[in-house]
Amino acid sequence: MRVTRNSLFVTTVLVAGITSRALAQGGGRAQRFYDPSTETTVKGTVAKVMEVTGKRGWNGTHLTVWTDGQTYDVHVGPSDYVSKNGFKFSAGDRVEVTGSKIKLGGVDTIVAREIKRDGKVLTLRDSQGIPKWSGGGRGIY
Repeated sequence: MRVTRNSLFVTTVLVAGITSRALAQGGGRAQRFYDPSTETTVKGTVAKVMEVTGKRGWNGTHLTVWTDGQTYDVHVGPSDYVSKNGFKFSAGDRVEVTGSKIKLGGVDTIVAREIKRDGKVLTLRDSQGIPKWSGGGRGIY
């Protein structure tokens, strides 16, 4: 197969266009899921605390939160970030969660932006959903 200068140019332009579009749409999985227009605040009780290992080897904290008649899977953030900010969640904790309410795999989910517990506030993302642990970039989770 003979590669011409024109075909090499076209291929380069296509790859660059696809890559720049993907980067512009956001980096991490939860970043793509965070939609400020679906932001809600719920108060409830932590039923379960889970540590989930991600594809890149980091551990993320998830909570199952019961509210009046509703259960949510709350995606908190990297477990290291949570503990470095002085938070540890336990079943029975009363929390107030503010975040983007979405459905993931048919499950009611909240990608948390902020969690309040016992008068303390854990800020996880800015108002657009960009994670605080990513240094202002579009980090994962």
